[in-house]
Amino acid sequence: MTTAASSPSRPPGGGEPVAEELLRLRVADDEGVFALRQAGRHVAAAVRLDFQDQVRVATALSELGRELVAHSGTVAVVFCLERGPAPRLVIEMEYAAARGAGRPKEGDAAAARLLDLVEETGTGPRRVVRLAKGLPADAAAVAGPTLTDLRARLGRLQPATALEELRTQNAELVRTLEDVRRQSEELRSLNSELEETNQGVMALYNELSTELEETNRGVVALYAELEEKSDQLREAGEAKNRFWANISHELRTPVNGVIGLARLLLDPAAEPLTEEQRHQVSLIAGAGETLLSLVNELLDMAKAEQGRLAPRRSFVEVSSVLRQLADLMTPMADQSGVRLRMDAAEAGALTMVTDEVMLTRILRNLVANGLKFTDEGEVRLTTRRTPGHLEFVVADTGVGIPPGEQERVFEEFYQVPGGKPGGTGLGLTYSRRLAEALGGDLSLESEVGVGTTVTLRLPPYESLAELGLSHVLIADGHDAMRRTLRDMLGDAAERVSEAADPEAVRDIAASSDPPDLILLGPGISAADAVGEPAAPPPATAVVLVASSDAAPSEGTRPERVDAVLAQAQLAQVMLADAVARARARRTARTP
Repeated sequence: MTTAASSPSRPPGGGEPVAEELLRLRVADDEGVFALRQAGRHVAAAVRLDFQDQVRVATALSELGRELVAHSGTVAVVFCLERGPAPRLVIEMEYAAARGAGRPKEGDAAAARLLDLVEETGTGPRRVVRLAKGLPADAAAVAGPTLTDLRARLGRLQPATALEELRTQNAELVRTLEDVRRQSEELRSLNSELEETNQGVMALYNELSTELEETNRGVVALYAELEEKSDQLREAGEAKNRFWANISHELRTPVNGVIGLARLLLDPAAEPLTEEQRHQVSLIAGAGETLLSLVNELLDMAKAEQGRLAPRRSFVEVSSVLRQLADLMTPMADQSGVRLRMDAAEAGALTMVTDEVMLTRILRNLVANGLKFTDEGEVRLTTRRTPGHLEFVVADTGVGIPPGEQERVFEEFYQVPGGKPGGTGLGLTYSRRLAEALGGDLSLESEVGVGTTVTLRLPPYESLAELGLSHVLIADGHDAMRRTLRDMLGDAAERVSEAADPEAVRDIAASSDPPDLILLGPGISAADAVGEPAAPPPATAVVLVASSDAAPSEGTRPERVDAVLAQAQLAQVMLADAVARARARRTARTP
């Protein structure tokens, strides 16, 4: 047997230098096998392996070395320190394969149970068995002078005699048996603790099972009760809506009759009335108009409950709405002795796309409430544009609402205790429902003795150029409609694609550059183009331009369509509004 310590070099197995060589041995007899075992133990200790791993390395080398020497006569062994994120001790054993005789593999099997890696490479006469054992993290400290000193010490190793090696193995065996005995005692102690723990766990499990079973029975009963209550609430809601709708229709006919008769009596061509009679008939006509307005509100409330309150959107000039509102509400303000002010400084430049009738009803209700609960001072309506909203603010100097009542005033038929009599308690409820139908919201702030401020926030109008469109896909089966949509879009999008059939829509939507907006014309099927399972990406907004005689409402539009625009309303302003609504809805639904 010969030994040598060496610097980093190419391992015997070939390839790029990946390890730092620690020691070379040549083993040719039993004495050499003893020395190999001794060297393996010393090298394992030097690279910071613990005692048990030192024994494993030495035993694996002894078993495999004895087998290889018996097979080929001479074995070249190299110990290397392989660095990296997971450092390893690598041992390569090179031997010459004997002709006509296969090598036994018992040593490989034994080594595989002790080490992390056992593999054989090479198909010619010279072959290499490669062993590896993972090292602890502090093995990285074996470097520089430490590594040089380690090579020197390993190079001075002297082969051990068989008797010395036997004594060493006996000592290792005694120490290993002591470790096994200690581990057995620890295991018995752990088993005893585990048995006690298991008994406690089983008792706890039985107790929890009993409680869980009782809880489940209670939950089942609760679910049954909740389901029954839900059915009752649903039936009550449906009954209430049917009642509102029926009573509203039943009331409308006589109310219209009263209003018609009052107008006939007040007509200059009718029989002359005395001043007092004219006054009384005027009161009847006014009461009829109020009652008819209430009936219409009840119908709209019933529609809102059923999700059938669909706005009829159009281009609206805010200044025109305010002028009409002032003409309508000024007589009521004069009668109550309260000033009605319209701050329309900004209104002249404000435009929007909304349902003008719904907007007027909301503002009329808010102003009427302010006039009703204000004895002196003023009611002021202010319009302003804020980032992301167009706001209508109605502020009065009336009695105010206590903090605990400010949210309850939006409940149906609720009136603040001690307030002025009259009314139905539906005004604010109705106004909030209309605001939500228009895509906005209604909020209230109030202070007792100071006044109340109600703010209506609605989405502002943005032109196509202001929407920041990137990639738009125009889809329709007719060239003329695609050309119309493209001309209407103009230069508002950075890129425009076209598709003439549903398959082309699905292909473009599934590409690496999907559109952020799809405009579907009436000449293509929305279900085929954007329906499941090949729906567009979640962030892609979809606007359907539907033929006027078959345009679905907002409540009945296809699942993946975010906004609907009737073909009769197809104009650049209305298209911009539909796109803005679609993108807002898609943004709200996209995580």
